[in-house]
Amino acid sequence: MRHGGDVSPDAAATEAASRSGGADTPTQQNGRLRIADVALFYGPRSGGIRTYLNAKAAYAESSGAFEHHLLVPGASERHERGRHELPSLAFSRANGYRLPLGTRALKRTLRTIGPDIVLLHDPFWSPRGAARLAHELGARVVAVQHGTSELYATVAPAPTRLLAPLVRGWLRRAYASADAVLAASPVDSGLWRGPAIPLRLGLDPAFRPLPEVDRAAHLLYVGRLAREKGVFELLQAAAKSVWPLTLIGAGPAKARLETKARRLRLSDRLVIKPFLTDRAELARAYAAASCVVVPGELESCPFVALEAVASGASVVSCANNAAAALLGTQLETFAPRTAGALAVAIERARLRKPDYVAAAELASQLSWPRVFVAELDALARLLR
Repeated sequence: MRHGGDVSPDAAATEAASRSGGADTPTQQNGRLRIADVALFYGPRSGGIRTYLNAKAAYAESSGAFEHHLLVPGASERHERGRHELPSLAFSRANGYRLPLGTRALKRTLRTIGPDIVLLHDPFWSPRGAARLAHELGARVVAVQHGTSELYATVAPAPTRLLAPLVRGWLRRAYASADAVLAASPVDSGLWRGPAIPLRLGLDPAFRPLPEVDRAAHLLYVGRLAREKGVFELLQAAAKSVWPLTLIGAGPAKARLETKARRLRLSDRLVIKPFLTDRAELARAYAAASCVVVPGELESCPFVALEAVASGASVVSCANNAAAALLGTQLETFAPRTAGALAVAIERARLRKPDYVAAAELASQLSWPRVFVAELDALARLLR
């Protein structure tokens, strides 16, 4: 194996074993925390989790502030420069998600790394087993709440009212093993016992005001094409008006969206484009839209809304999601599950003039270095 410091597997395993027996932590030895992020939902076309983790890895490499390891499912097992891809099978073509083949490789890799902090980014990749091993190695465990229990229950192919209590019970057991929770939302705070650390969001420098980009007539949605994202309500709102609609992304609902558009006679006004990886190109796409719509009510990591506002775009968001709390008067809001109210909010947003001063201020405030300096300080306090 190769690791962040090109440590041989035998040497790293020996170090991990000695640490679990009471040796000084790497923080005391060399002043740097050794942090491991474990993420199942990390695919080539995934959204907020991938954005956050890629920014974190880049910051760790450029700043040297901590040693970073990222453990994710991969087509085959690979370990290089702090990135660890573990054996898995593909289960979602749209977003490239993969299902890990058990936990053996995960546990073996954690033993070899010997982390100080393990962050578990979802409750589905053996959170209790991973937490137990991390504690054996002398590490602290942080559960990361990217999505609420209601979101998880909505995504599953079963009635939400039946799944909701089961999901909450599962999350309560997963969070019980954690020393702290890195929380995007306080909605499920009753499910964990450890301290809560705010999950802060940052922005790539590409997202900045672009006054040179002309606004066109179309509306823009960027994100996963899935029922829980509110895209079907967006189509219904489009049917009440005459504006063109562009969707950028991929997901399981694409075929059903195209069918729904035909039924609503929207096919000639709807364009679906593939996932965009280039940040500068995405910023220009935001700035070129008459407004950007974030219709889902369960968004807890509203990167699209933040990126769009920072790019100078007008933005519409469901009043229930995290974007409304973060951005306040910088966007138009509507009540959840009301296509009529969504259509009205869109018309208001289309009439708004870009506020490039506020956009520039937001872009400055939400820099990734600021985010990770604050996060690192909070994680270091767990070891004191």
